[in-house]
Amino acid sequence: MKVPQLDLVAQYGTLRGALRRAVDDLFESQRFILGPAVEDFEDAMAGLLGVPGAVGLSSGSEALRVALAVLDVGPGDEVLLPAFTFFATASAVVHRGARPVFVDVGEDFLMDPADAAVQVTSRTRAAICVHLYGLQVPWAPWRELAAAHGLRLIEDAAQCVGARRAGEGHAGSLGDAAAFSFFPSKNLGGAGDGGLLTARDPALLARARRYRNHGEACRYHHEEVGINGRLDALQAVVLHAKLPHLAAWNEARRARAGRYEALFAASRVAERVGRPVLPAGGEHVFHQYTIRVPERRDALLDWLREREIGAAVYYPLPLHRQPCFAAEPSAARPLPVTERLAGEVLSLPIYPEISEDQQAWVVASIEAFYGR
Repeated sequence: MKVPQLDLVAQYGTLRGALRRAVDDLFESQRFILGPAVEDFEDAMAGLLGVPGAVGLSSGSEALRVALAVLDVGPGDEVLLPAFTFFATASAVVHRGARPVFVDVGEDFLMDPADAAVQVTSRTRAAICVHLYGLQVPWAPWRELAAAHGLRLIEDAAQCVGARRAGEGHAGSLGDAAAFSFFPSKNLGGAGDGGLLTARDPALLARARRYRNHGEACRYHHEEVGINGRLDALQAVVLHAKLPHLAAWNEARRARAGRYEALFAASRVAERVGRPVLPAGGEHVFHQYTIRVPERRDALLDWLREREIGAAVYYPLPLHRQPCFAAEPSAARPLPVTERLAGEVLSLPIYPEISEDQQAWVVASIEAFYGR
């Protein structure tokens, strides 16, 4: 049985009419750069997340770069960030001329505030907290660390749209600024690249709007050297058409994660596979369903792929071990949890349309691997 890692064709089949109408309306207007389509989507996202405003950007990577720019992070500054995350979290820092400081993570895959605290120096300007795999970072420890050291807090919410923890707001509403990605594979994915910045400070939002458009305050008048980082109107209308379905999709992902948990609990590999732990009262959105496999992870990955099961490893080489960061002082520091997780994690197919039979086949295939 073929089980793709994600089935966007199935998703499109349920939305074809709405998406085509939205795109047709945009072509009738011929307003492809910013304009009402982008503004309407920004307003809808701000309402969902409970923030004063949102700024559409060309990608999640650019959203991180703009967040750092409007918070005045630059040369000579240090930025704390987890070593166990996607490359863009660190590359955004380097592109600003600042220095990434790699921090270990906990057993929940999220950056460890205790490890971060010991790496704070007089040059530490900010921390980028990554909500990974769909699980929101517990925010209180980071708020305390920021208050103690005068740090700015940026949320990398690329994998966490719609997530929240009990007693806290949505991911994207907690820090000084937050960055979202709408890469097609995300829980809310576009028809190409797209991103979003959120913030609570109106001055930051206004600056981000200028910065994404060459720093232009009004036509041909530039207050600073910005970038060309606007969200395309085409992406905005696609995302806006999908947005009403996000809550149901996230709920379906949680249900599919619960089904995996039940299948594993009843399986012969229950003690050999570490499963995600749900926070009490929280809303994990399961961008990935990531298990931990201490024994022969890479061989299991090959086995699953041979059976046309779309498993993947996020991330096999931590950031502090990437060749391009070898010269960074913090890259030489051992990060034991990060390094162990990089050798154990395995993400299994999860998406709203995955069937019970497909999930049962995934778990049966893992049982078959260890039963050989």
